[in-house]
Amino acid sequence: MPFVITDDERAQLRANGRARATAPDFDPMPVVKLFTPDAHAIWLLAALDPIDGDTAWGLCDVGIGMPELNTVRLSGLASIVGPRNQPVLRDRYFRAIQPLSAYTRLAKRHGSILD
Repeated sequence: MPFVITDDERAQLRANGRARATAPDFDPMPVVKLFTPDAHAIWLLAALDPIDGDTAWGLCDVGIGMPELNTVRLSGLASIVGPRNQPVLRDRYFRAIQPLSAYTRLAKRHGSILD
C-alpha cells in the first residue's frame, strides 16, 4: 500500500509551511519520513505548501549519494515504484530527534540520510 500521511502529520506539515513562508530561516523538525523499500530513496518532509497542499519541502535523498533540501510533489511520490514494483511507504515509527538542518548536515557528510 502506498504511503498515507495522517491528518495530524498533514496539519503539522501545513503549519510548518506557513511558518516557512514568513521566516525563510525556519528550521523545523521533520514531520514524516517516506522511503522506497527497494530503491534506497528517502524523504524527510518538514513542510507542505499551505496553498496547493501537494508541494512538500524537506531533505530528499534519491539514493545517488547527493541528499539535498528540495521540494517534491506528494502526488508525484505516490506514483513512484521501485525496481521490484514496491511503492513509496511512510515510516510509521519515525520520530524526529533533531531539526532538519542537523539531518541535512549528517546526510551531506555521509552521502545519504542515516536511519
